[in-house]
Amino acid sequence: MRILITGANGFIGSNLRCHLNERSNIDLVTFTREHSDDTLSELLEGVDWVFHLAGANRPQNPEEFFASNAGLTEKLSLAIKSTNKHIPVVFTSSIQADYDNDYGRSKTAAEEVLLQLQQDTGNPVFIYRLANVFGKWARPNYNSVVATFCHNISHDLPIHINDPSATVRMLYIDDLMHSFMELFDSVTSKNSDTEKSVYVNVTPEYHVSVGELADLLYRFKSTRDDLITEKVGKGMIRALYSTFISYLPPKSFTFSVNQHGDERGLFVEMLKTQDSGQFSFFTSHPGITRGGHYHHSKTEKFLVIRGRARFRFRNILTNEFYEIFTSDKVSQIIETVPGWSHDVTNVSDEELICMLWANEVFDPSIPDTFTSVVG
Repeated sequence: MRILITGANGFIGSNLRCHLNERSNIDLVTFTREHSDDTLSELLEGVDWVFHLAGANRPQNPEEFFASNAGLTEKLSLAIKSTNKHIPVVFTSSIQADYDNDYGRSKTAAEEVLLQLQQDTGNPVFIYRLANVFGKWARPNYNSVVATFCHNISHDLPIHINDPSATVRMLYIDDLMHSFMELFDSVTSKNSDTEKSVYVNVTPEYHVSVGELADLLYRFKSTRDDLITEKVGKGMIRALYSTFISYLPPKSFTFSVNQHGDERGLFVEMLKTQDSGQFSFFTSHPGITRGGHYHHSKTEKFLVIRGRARFRFRNILTNEFYEIFTSDKVSQIIETVPGWSHDVTNVSDEELICMLWANEVFDPSIPDTFTSVVG
C-alpha cells in the first residue's frame, strides 16, 4: 500500500507517519513545505491512498489561507483526476468551517473542492472537521493553547490568560490516529462496506475552560514536589498528562525524592494518589526487624525485590500467630490485615529491598499505626 501524506512534517502528519511506519507493507510518500505544488502529480504515481493534512493556520496575510488550503486542495484534486484511479482522500478540515472568518471559509472551500471530486469521479472522500487537536509534538506558541501551556509550564515560563472562563474544544491526537487507522482498515478491507459517511466524527471531544486547563497542568508539575498524582489513568486527564510530560526537556526526565534513613536502612516515598493510597520502598540491613505495629483500617501490600524476609503476624485479640518466609525468588505479595500486628525481618546476608503499597496516604495527624510487639 502506497500512501501520500501532505503536511507530513506537521503535528498531525508526524504522528500519522509514526503510526503508519509501525505497520508492514506500507510505503510512505511525503509532501512538505519543501515541495512545490507542481510535484503533486509526480508524487501521486502509484499511490493508493491520500491523507491531505497540509494547510495554513496562521499565515502572514489572509490570501495565504486560500492558497494553502483551498488552492492546494484544488491542485491535489486535479492531480488525482489525472491518475484515472479512485484514490481515497482523508482531509483534515476544521470546526471553524462553520465560522465566518478567513480560515473557516478557506477550509469550507477546500471541502467543496473534494466533494466536487467525489461527485465527478466517484473518488472516495472523508472529511474530518477537527476541534483543537492536542498531543505530543504540537508546536507551542503557534495555534494550540495546550501546546503553549504545556511547553511554558514545563519550562518554568509564564503563561498568559485573557479569559479563564473561555471554553476550549479539544481532541486528543491518539484518538484521531485511532480513527484514521480504523477508517483506513475498514475501507481497504476486502470485506468492508465502503459506503461510508463523507464527514467523519471523532470521539471523545473534550471541553475545558482555559482556567481549568492551566490549573490542571500546574498540578501535573507540582506532582514532583508533593508526589500527589492526578487521576491520570483515563479520559481527558490521561491525555493531558501524557501531553504535558512530552514537553519536558531531557534534563527534566528525572527528579529526586527524599530518602529517610536510620540505623535500620532507608524509607523512600515514590508516589501518592488522591484516593488509592501511596507507593514507597524500604531497605533493611541483615538481621534488622521493621514494623511491630497494627492498624485499624490501613492495609499494605509488600513485595520483596531483593533478599529474603520473614513476615510475622499476631492477632491482637486472640494472639493467633502466623509467619511467612519469602524472597525475591518467588514474587509473592504479602498483605497486612487490620487488627493483626506485623513485622518484617531481613533474614538474608544482603540488604533487603521491599516495595510497599498502602491503601491510604500517610497522615501524621491520623496515623492509624499503633505499636504492638508481634512476638
